[in-house]
Amino acid sequence: MKVLSKTVGAFQENAYLVIDETTNEAVFIDPGAEPDALIELVRKSGAELRAIWLTHAHLDHVGGIVGIRRVWRVPVHMHAADRPVLDRAPVSAAMYGLPFEAPETPDVFIADGQQVTVGTLAFDVIHTPGHAPGHVVFRNGTTVFGGDLLFAGSIGRTDLPYADPAAMEASLEKIAQLDDATVVHPGHGPATTIGQEKASNPFLTGLAKPVKRVSA
Repeated sequence: MKVLSKTVGAFQENAYLVIDETTNEAVFIDPGAEPDALIELVRKSGAELRAIWLTHAHLDHVGGIVGIRRVWRVPVHMHAADRPVLDRAPVSAAMYGLPFEAPETPDVFIADGQQVTVGTLAFDVIHTPGHAPGHVVFRNGTTVFGGDLLFAGSIGRTDLPYADPAAMEASLEKIAQLDDATVVHPGHGPATTIGQEKASNPFLTGLAKPVKRVSA
């Protein structure tokens, strides 16, 4: 597996191009903004883009979809519970004064316990609501693409429309059960590991209550 990332947009969101080095097929996870830059990332990689996977549908994770699909008409995968979040994204963008092209309804709805594949790589879909009702993470062995569930030293906001603090707590408990060596590629900020966050993240150690973040 080869992972290329590009931090994009006003919220500095991490978009991930995941490439199966056996077949040279790739998937974009959360192409949040700046589609021209993301298109260039694909072209420079030489990979064949096969799909777009969404951890959730907040505006800063979906804003590059329309531009990418003008070049490659690839299917978009998302959990059905995030449809209201996707529908609200243009309103959220207007509140922040950001330009935004609203994506169409996703082509494929994914659910907890399913697997999604790119080339020879298979990822488990783990439903982790709280930050958003349809939030999921994608796991392949000890690699996780975690969206806005868990950050280095923090977690995703639970004060947004459709968020649920109790669900977030349950989702954090679920993710904490993964192997300590598991690498988490988050929606914002640097990569981390489950072990590091269990040792130092106050939201996993129970030392603090969630606070507001600036990310959408």
